[in-house]
Amino acid sequence: MAEVKAYVRCNNTATVTCPSCSASRILAAEPYRHRKHALKVRCRCGCVFILRLDFRRHYRKTTSLPGTYAITTPGRPGGGVIHIRNISRGGIGFTVSGVHNMEEGLTVDLDFTLNDKKRTRLRKTAVIRSVNGNYIGCQFPENDSFEKALGFYLRR
Repeated sequence: MAEVKAYVRCNNTATVTCPSCSASRILAAEPYRHRKHALKVRCRCGCVFILRLDFRRHYRKTTSLPGTYAITTPGRPGGGVIHIRNISRGGIGFTVSGVHNMEEGLTVDLDFTLNDKKRTRLRKTAVIRSVNGNYIGCQFPENDSFEKALGFYLRR
């Protein structure tokens, strides 16, 4: 069975496109916000597929970038090498190799270089929102300044 991903816009609608006939329709996504995000859908052409609703506020780009981290929460020293898996305007996801002492709520400073033409170096502060084994999901603070270089990087 085919899978289709649809991004939910700020007005709580998503455009669903059939993978078989390319027919599109607009779906009201609000009823699914705090429930299932994977739906079984049948198109009018008879094709049945799985629809995955993505409620993220910002587009998340898959990457493969090396970097470093340092825990800045007082009383919680630590740091090391990371491998950035994805990034968006609002957050970042990375993996750490080996044992780490990261947990939700800690603040980290991240230092990495984008693989753009200018090899732009970014230093960002982030708050850890999820820890799943060696995968760490972080959110950039709301008041954090947005770098133009990151915006251009996410667009390409």
